[in-house]
Amino acid sequence: MSIHAAAATGFEAAADAYARGRPDYPAAIDTWLAATLGLRPGSVVVDLGAGTGKFTARLVATGADIIAIEPVDAMRARLAADLPSVRALAGTAEAIPLPDASVDAVVCAQAFHWFATASALSEIRRVLRPGGRLGLIWNARDETPAWGPALTALVARYEGDTPRFSSGAWRKAFPHPGFGPLEEQRFTHTHAGPPEQVLVDRMLSVSYIASLPAAEQQALAARIRSLAASTPEFANEAEIVVPYVTLAVAARAV
Repeated sequence: MSIHAAAATGFEAAADAYARGRPDYPAAIDTWLAATLGLRPGSVVVDLGAGTGKFTARLVATGADIIAIEPVDAMRARLAADLPSVRALAGTAEAIPLPDASVDAVVCAQAFHWFATASALSEIRRVLRPGGRLGLIWNARDETPAWGPALTALVARYEGDTPRFSSGAWRKAFPHPGFGPLEEQRFTHTHAGPPEQVLVDRMLSVSYIASLPAAEQQALAARIRSLAASTPEFANEAEIVVPYVTLAVAARAV
């Protein structure tokens, strides 16, 4: 299985930081899963690029039969340990280990930008039944607060050629002959917790940061802590609140 080097190295090393530092999803996503994607008991749903299962648990709550596909061993092992009822398989978006027309929906949470290609969409369409749904979800930090761009600048220098949701490049995979037009909704959300979790762990779980040598990661963590200490709304706070925007995108298989 071929995946980007930053994902292979970074996510293998950062599975625990990913589970600790990534935000959950807004309650409105549950309604979107049912109303827009049609998830319900009896549905068969693939969680593609499932990672540690951060979103998988939301899918399980719909009552659908969930199959998690994740290529990184450490991430998949964490998912299997936390959600033993979920079938967790090794695979990629270009090689989904399932039969043709075997699932009702494919959901990619925090993942589609890694494999936003025509070949991946064709493979996703292969496993979807006619009329099935593709759902793409991302939590993106709201850059409105004054400290937001400063935090982004601390990590952006390490980005290199790593695919990023924020670039918008994932949109170039559409339109695709296997899918109808994209339907988009946005929801506001927050991530509350200790600064060490919602700022430091969150940034250290970024793939290209997690693949850095330990000394560089520690130096970056120190800079993030310094930024938090100098930010009035964060200074000396045991718990902080970071605003997010959740983008939910759906397309029907045609």
